[in-house]
Amino acid sequence: MNKVMDYKGIRVLVLEGYARQSLPLIKAFNKLGCEVTALCSSKFDVAYASRYTHHKYLGVCDREKVKETTRQVRELLMTGNYDVVVPTVDFSACLLSKNKLEFSKYINVASNDWDIYELAGDKQRTMEVCMKEAIPCPLTVSDVKNIGDIVNCGIEFPIVMKPRVGYGAIGFKKLDNVDVLKEMFIESAESIENYVFQEYIPQSDAQYECAMFIDQNNEVKTALVFSKNRWFPVTGGSSTLNITVDRPDIVDSCTKLLKAINWRGPADIDLIQDPRDNVAKIMEINPRVSGSVKICFVAGVDQAKQMIELAYGEEVIEFNSYKIGQRLRCSQTDTLWFLKSPNRFKSIPSWFSIKNTKDHTFAFDDPLPWFAFTIQGLKRVRKELEKRL
Repeated sequence: MNKVMDYKGIRVLVLEGYARQSLPLIKAFNKLGCEVTALCSSKFDVAYASRYTHHKYLGVCDREKVKETTRQVRELLMTGNYDVVVPTVDFSACLLSKNKLEFSKYINVASNDWDIYELAGDKQRTMEVCMKEAIPCPLTVSDVKNIGDIVNCGIEFPIVMKPRVGYGAIGFKKLDNVDVLKEMFIESAESIENYVFQEYIPQSDAQYECAMFIDQNNEVKTALVFSKNRWFPVTGGSSTLNITVDRPDIVDSCTKLLKAINWRGPADIDLIQDPRDNVAKIMEINPRVSGSVKICFVAGVDQAKQMIELAYGEEVIEFNSYKIGQRLRCSQTDTLWFLKSPNRFKSIPSWFSIKNTKDHTFAFDDPLPWFAFTIQGLKRVRKELEKRL
């Protein structure tokens, strides 16, 4: 039986108010009775637009300004006005973990110790753990020192090359032959050791994510799997429609991995179904709460409550089941998918279906974040267009 914790009045600081995943967390903290502050960099940030954010602090929170953001966060934590600080994306999770020893003097930090975070964020080390523990993953070259190590590793071309540390598909390259591989490094100052080289898995099958939560006793308290049914750009990008599914095999793989590295708290694991052997294989760990964490709440899993309980060292509530077939859609990018995809009328489920569907940023009881998110997206598009002129 779970010990009943009193959440009322706990002062929560949520970083990166521009991130769409901040919305369901803020709403959930609010519903628990917490006093929620969001660090925002613009009045168009979704957290700034939300009615569930009690206090909206305009300051510096920018992955391009690491020193300034670190200084900003430090100043806020040292005020003593907050009890728990929560990251929403890789940047803030990294910042908190790297400075956890210092920041923990002022506040409960909802992020892993630096050595664990660093391991999870390194795709090479993640793959090495998977291979050691016999967890399904792409064949990956170890101890790469030169091009010869890749050519003689036994993995057939095409080979995938991607940064050891990074997020999303940034830096992902498919190398079709050894000549292309050599060209990548002939005139490059970049060290070959900063990249992961692994077998290419045909991307003709399904992709999945597993939203996990591990407590202080290394026990799984959440393991929710959802499929990525559409994404934008259509050639490979962020998912635009997700659906919760029942995949115990994926849960088993992700559980083994996170337990092996002694992970604590929320994590999001990307997998791809290999059409050659019909096995879902782990691609990487996103060492923070899922960018699609709202689907957890829609399916009946409260990761906000779990984060508070873990931060205070309390027994973490377990969610051992969730609703299957729940959908989460990003209407802005899903519209772009429809406009660009040749399969716009062949999608399963249909693009026009709204069964069991919630939107990332829209809610009837809190509609303004949807408009703020749309405006922010248009501003980013305009900025990119200006760069090309």
